[in-house]
Amino acid sequence: MKLILTQDVDGLGAPGDIVEVADGYGRNYLVPQGFAIRWTRGGEKQITTIQRARDVRAIRDVGHAREVADQLAALTVTLPQRAGDGGRLFGSVTSAAVVEAVKSAGGPVLDRRRVQLPGHIKKTGKHTVEVDLHPDVTASIALEVVPA
Repeated sequence: MKLILTQDVDGLGAPGDIVEVADGYGRNYLVPQGFAIRWTRGGEKQITTIQRARDVRAIRDVGHAREVADQLAALTVTLPQRAGDGGRLFGSVTSAAVVEAVKSAGGPVLDRRRVQLPGHIKKTGKHTVEVDLHPDVTASIALEVVPA
């Protein structure tokens, strides 16, 4: 079965890639989960749109990834969250909230799917969050969660 990937799939490809997979894997998992769409001749326009969007937010090379990692290391990221007594949060910190906090702190725009949270962050205080910028480069963000 020929499919066009719409999201990153480990071991398979990146958005915009055309892949050949087993019929059951594509029909029962990739398409229903929204990871891929069926390949058609008219899908070529969708491929260019997906690849253009991927190129805008992609890290170009290892050197660029290291520059972004240096920018992230220099940032002090503060994330206000609703908290109760004792600093316990109502809910937990999400990767989308971390990306938004980095952006509001003057940092680069990140892909939320690349943010690796250290488990569930459910308390205020200082935490370290990892970001996979490139297969060879991982950046650390010092995140301080404060009560809002």
